[in-house]
Amino acid sequence: MDGDVDNIVKLILDGMITVIYPDDRLLERVIVQKFEPGVVSNFNSLTSTLEEATEADRPVIYIRIDDDLSWREVP
Repeated sequence: MDGDVDNIVKLILDGMITVIYPDDRLLERVIVQKFEPGVVSNFNSLTSTLEEATEADRPVIYIRIDDDLSWREVP
């Protein structure tokens, strides 16, 4: 896959503005994995969607966006 993963993700995130969320400034965490041909990726646990991505024909970009904020602490 040509291009830096951050540049590819930016295009996708910008394309979702007003469709998925009103402004990408609201995003607090984005999880991205680039799967290239010939590169083995090992994971401890997989969501069903990530498992599909690992089994798909490569190259694949997997981007996870959710509204779960349980990972952060607010004083």
